[in-house]
Order: sequence, then structure tokens, then C-alpha cells
Amino acid sequence: MPASIAAPSVTPSDLVWRVIGLLNLYRLLVPLLLLTMQALSGPAWSLVPTHPQLFVGACVAYFTAALLLIIARRLEWSSLRIVALVNASVDALAIAFILYSAGGVASGLGILLVLPVFALAVLADRRDAFLIAALAAIAVLTQQVFSGFTDATPATDYVTAGLIGVALFGTSFVTWPVANRLRETDALVRRRELDLANLAQLSQYIVQHLRESILVIDAQDRIRLINESAAEILGDKSAFPDALIGEASPRLVFLLESWRKGAVDGGLGSPADATFVAADGSRVIRPHFAALGSTSPGPVLVFLEDTSILAERVQQSKLAALGRLSASIAHEIRNPVGAMSHAGQLLAESPSLTSDDRRLTDIIRANATRVSGIIDNVQRLSRREPARLERLTLSAWTEEFHAEFCDIMQFPRVRLAVTSTVDLEVRADPDQLRQILWNLCENAIKHAVRDDPAATVEIRYGRMPANARPYLEVADRGEGVKPELAERIFEPFFSSGRGTGLGLFLARELAQANGATLLYEARVGGGSIFRLVFADRRRWKVP
Repeated sequence: MPASIAAPSVTPSDLVWRVIGLLNLYRLLVPLLLLTMQALSGPAWSLVPTHPQLFVGACVAYFTAALLLIIARRLEWSSLRIVALVNASVDALAIAFILYSAGGVASGLGILLVLPVFALAVLADRRDAFLIAALAAIAVLTQQVFSGFTDATPATDYVTAGLIGVALFGTSFVTWPVANRLRETDALVRRRELDLANLAQLSQYIVQHLRESILVIDAQDRIRLINESAAEILGDKSAFPDALIGEASPRLVFLLESWRKGAVDGGLGSPADATFVAADGSRVIRPHFAALGSTSPGPVLVFLEDTSILAERVQQSKLAALGRLSASIAHEIRNPVGAMSHAGQLLAESPSLTSDDRRLTDIIRANATRVSGIIDNVQRLSRREPARLERLTLSAWTEEFHAEFCDIMQFPRVRLAVTSTVDLEVRADPDQLRQILWNLCENAIKHAVRDDPAATVEIRYGRMPANARPYLEVADRGEGVKPELAERIFEPFFSSGRGTGLGLFLARELAQANGATLLYEARVGGGSIFRLVFADRRRWKVP
């Protein structure tokens, strides 16, 4: 590589300042050592200068200059050449005065210039290295000329001074190949450092903007790395680097410990269907864990999977299966239902019916119409028809649903309470929303209330505290759902022994068709909550 690698315009690097630091240490030690030698009276270490006061002053000045150069390290030096020449000038001038006051080159102190010339030649290019050697050689010769004028010095001292100059040039010449290699290495290191810094920034950017939600948890359950997507899931206020993951999501800590225990025992860790609800309360998240390193317990990489996205990926196959199922049974169900409805109409036209009988015929026709609506919804889902969205006021809609459900199901209205603190407007298909809520209320009566005359079911609506999205939920005080079955209850044909296992599956599918999310949550104090979280009003599309 050419010598221009250390061109004068190059700014000082860390290598330069490390060399300068060592040279400053040398400048601090040399004056102290020389003054100590002057103070000693022993013949082996004694130093008797010809100009004692000037000698002491030169040593003090050299020591002071070293301190000033250490302080000047804090300045912003724009050029490596300026740094090298300033330091070379200080060394040449100070050591020349020390050499002159000690009696010239005969004192043997000219060797003090070798190390500064060597160190500064390492930093400079070839031209400046020889310039530094020339400054030092001129300083030696100049002080020798003054010594000849003021003191009687033999001619051999001039020869010695010339030899010292040659030695300084030789030092510079021999040092240059090493310095060149050192500069090449330093330049390569600086490029690698820059590449690593750029790579680190790129990696940080990629991690932060990944669609996948990831975080790293250490052995003390503290967050070491988290990207924006994961922070949004766990809550920006409690999920940040160095925070305890338990403060963000106690459920995630439980799943992590279950996975760690399973890994230690050689098992599968946490079950595959283990999930938790996101901080906004509108998404179900499934974590996946991967150990980082071989220590146990050690850091863990956690992938947070939004099950709603996964549900979208598998929705095609589910809808295809649902389409085949509905196509095979729709005709068989519609014909008997149509016959029942027609029979109910004919029976209602009989003049001999009492008021109680007419009420029964109304129930027959209403349920026949409801079954026909269910068949239509299933077929619309199988054909992937969009929901017929309308703006609904929940207060009026739930009041109408409450009256209809209690009349048809013969359920006391006082045992199906509707509570809310705020009136809301949502966007949904009214027929599909009715089927969703009907299934949830019917399940609550069948599995939670049963024959207990004191048990009640609540229909509640409001806004989610985290994101203000509207919700509609059905809550009961039954036995609840076992934790290991909490997510499977939405699978098609899954049943705990009562029912076909299609009600909750269809309810969730209808919710997704309306841009909503149906979630299950264990109720505090016992029981179940099935919550329908509607789409954010800010994302409504203008018809």
C-alpha cells in the first residue's frame, strides 16, 4: 500500500492517541529520572551537568510540556501531520536544551531522542518521518555548535553528534516499513469497525421492523432485546429493555417457566396450545421459545405469534371443509325446516286455536326462521361472501336481542342481565351478530346456569381500556373452561361431551367475517367470559 495511506489530512485515530499516550508517559518519566540522577551522589548514577540551573529548568519545562500535551488530547485535532510535527518539535527542543545543559553529546543523553523519533515515525508517512528525524538531528547539531562556542569541546563531539543524526535517520528509515504495515492494519481495523457498526445498525433496524414479534429474555427474566411489534403486544409502558417480563405479562412468565421445566426434564415444555391475551385485550398470542447458548437457565429467544394471523392462513382450508359440510347438509335441513314453518303457518290460521296455542305457533315459526338464517350464514361463509355490515347502536340492538332471546328460550329476563356504562356504535352484520350472541348465551345457559334458579348470565358492552375498541361479552359464574382446553373450544367438532362442537367454531368464524375477534377469558372469582372485540372504528371503510 502506498505511503499516502497516512496522508496529512487524515484525522488521528485511536492507534495514534495510544502511541501519543505512551510517548507522554515517556516524557513524564525522563525528566524525573534525570533530576533523580542529578541528586544522587553515587559515582555510578550521578549526573553532573555543566549548566545546573538550565538543566533543572529544561527538565521542568519538558515535564510541563508533557502535561500540556496530555491536556491537549481533549482538543479536536484536524490533521495527523499537525499532531506528529507538534510532538516532534517539543521533543527536539526540550531534549536539545537538556543535552546542551548536561555538557553536549559527551553526556550520552542524545540517545533520548531515539524513542520519540521511532514513535512519531510510526505515525507519520515516509516524508514526514524523515522530516521528524531531520528536526531531531538539527537539534542535536545546533546544541553542539552552541556548546563549542561556550564550552571547550573536542572535535570528536561533532563526529558523535553527526553519528547521532545518522542513527536518528536510520531509525526513521528502519521504522517506516513497520509503520506502513501498522497503518495498513489500523486502516483495515477502522474499516472493519465501520462495517460492524453499519451491520449492527442494519441488524437493529431489521429486528425493530420485523413483522414477526421477537424478544430476548435473560436468566433473570429481564428483557434484553425487544422489537416494536413485541412491545406493542406486551404493552409499550411495561415492555422495554431491562424490564422484568413478569411486569409486562405474568402469563408469559408462567409459560416460559413451563417450557424451561420441560426442557430440563427432557419433555416438550409448555403445551402447543398455550396462549395468552395481548395487552390490548384484542388478540390471542402463542409464544415459541428457543434457548440461546448452552447454560441452564440461560437467555431465551421468544417468538410471539398472533393466532389471528395464523387463523387467516388456515381459514381457506377450514372454509373449504365447512363449504363441503354445509353443501351436504343444507338441503337436508332446509326441507324439514320449510315443512315445519309451513305447518306452523297453517296451524296459526285455525280459528279454534287459543291464545296459548298461537303463542306456541309463533315460537315454531320464529325458530324455523332462525334455523333458516343459520343455514344462510353457513352457506355465505362457505362461499366466502362478505358480511352485510351495518352501523348498529348496541343499546337498542341488545335490548331487542334480550327480549327475543328470553321469549323464544323461555328464560326469565331477570336472569339475563344487560349492563353497560356507555352507549356505543359498532359496524357488523345484524343477522350474524345475532347468531354469535345467541350461541354464547345459549352455551352459558346450558353449561353454566343449568337448573340453578339463582344463577344469572350477564350481557355487557363497553370499550377496551387499552385501545378503546368496543366490545360485547357474555359472562357467567359456571365451572369455566379448563386451561388446557381454553383454545381448543373454538376448533370445529371439539366438544367436552355436550353438543356438536360447531357453535363456538361458527361464532368465531362469523366474528372474523365481521372484522371482529372472539376471545375466551376465565372470569375472576370463577366462571367464563366470551368477549367479542369489534373492529376499530378508525379503520372502518367508507361505503
